[in-house]
Amino acid sequence: MSSDNTTALLRLIFAQGASAPRRRLLQHFGGDAGKALHAGSHAWQEAGLSAAQIARLRSPDKTTQVLLERSLSWLEAPDHHLIIFGDHDYPPLLAQAPDPPLALFVAGEPGHLWQPQIAIVGSRHASAGGRDNAHAFARQLALQGFAITSGLAAGIDRAAHEGALSCDGGLTLAVLGCGIDTAYPRSHRALMQTISERGAVISEYPPGTPPLQHNFPARNRIVAALSAGTLVVEAAERSGALITARLAAEAGREVFALPGSIHNPMARGCHHLLRNGATLATCPEHITRTVLPVLQHLGQVLQTRLADERETNPTPGTGLSAQQQSILQAIGHDPVTLDTLVERSAQPVTELAPVLLTLELEGHIRVEHGRYTCNYRG
Repeated sequence: MSSDNTTALLRLIFAQGASAPRRRLLQHFGGDAGKALHAGSHAWQEAGLSAAQIARLRSPDKTTQVLLERSLSWLEAPDHHLIIFGDHDYPPLLAQAPDPPLALFVAGEPGHLWQPQIAIVGSRHASAGGRDNAHAFARQLALQGFAITSGLAAGIDRAAHEGALSCDGGLTLAVLGCGIDTAYPRSHRALMQTISERGAVISEYPPGTPPLQHNFPARNRIVAALSAGTLVVEAAERSGALITARLAAEAGREVFALPGSIHNPMARGCHHLLRNGATLATCPEHITRTVLPVLQHLGQVLQTRLADERETNPTPGTGLSAQQQSILQAIGHDPVTLDTLVERSAQPVTELAPVLLTLELEGHIRVEHGRYTCNYRG
C-alpha cells in the first residue's frame, strides 16, 4: 500500500461512526482509499456516510492530525501492518461477520489471521483451577494446529495465551480493546510483545486510543468472528465472556463451555450457557470435531486464495500436489475415519480438513457416514 493510500485510509478510519458506509465507499472504488477520499461529498453521501463523518473527512481537526501522525509513525516500524477490508490478507471469517472492522492494525505476521482459531475467554477474576483449565485446553488445541485467540485480559485470557505459547510452535492472537500500541493491563506489556513476535496482536483502534469501556464489547465481536468456535472457561452471569459467546452464536459459530462447581460464582455464566444450548466441553476433542465444518469452509477459501496466487505445486502428470497424493495413499483402498487419517498422515485436523475438502470437490474421494473413500477409476 502506497503512503498516500495509507494516509487516505487512515483518514477514513478517523471519520469514525458506522463502518458499513465506509466499507461500501471503499468497495465502490475498488479498495483505493485515495480515490474514495477524493471522490467528494456527493459520493460520500451516496455511500451512506453521516453528516458527522463527512464533516470529519472535509476538515480533519487537530486530534485527527495527531492520530494520523502517530499512526504513520507506528506503521514505519518492522512487522507493523494495516489491513483494509477487502484486502487479500483480511481474514475471511471476520469478513463474513455482521459488522467487520473497516481495517485492522496488526503487530506481527498478518498471515496468522488466516490460521484456524479457537477463542478461549473467561473471567478476569478466575480461580486457580479455571486458569489451569484454560492453560491446558489452549496448549492441547495449539498442539493440534489451532491458534488460540483471546483478549489479553487478566485471568482466563492470560492463561489461554500462555498455554498456547508453552508448546513449540504454539500460536496465539491477542485482540485489543485499545490502541495497537497500548498494553492493557500494563502488566501484560511483556506478554503482548511475545505474542507479536510469535503470533499477532490485533486492534481496529489506531495507536494512541485509550482503553475506553465501550471499546471492549466491540473487541469481543472480533474475537468471536475470527474463531471457528469460542470456549468459555469461567464467567460470572454478567460478563464480557458471555457477550463474546453471544456474538459467536450470532456469527454462526459454535459456543463451548466448561462446567464448574455449583458453589463457584465464576461457573454460573458457563452453566447459563449450557442451559441455553452451548456445547459441553470436557476435553479438547469435543471442540476439534465440532468445528470441522467451519474449518472446511476456511480451507475452501484458502484453496481459492492459493490458486489465485498460483502458489500450488502440482506434481507433473497428476494434477495433484504432493500433500494430496500423500493423503490419498493414507486413505488406501478401504473407508477410513478422520481419526485414522490423522494417525496415518501425522497431520493435525486443521491441515487435513482443507485438503480433504478439495479432494472431495474434485471428485478424488467421497465421504459416507463419516468415512473417507478413494474414487479409483479404471
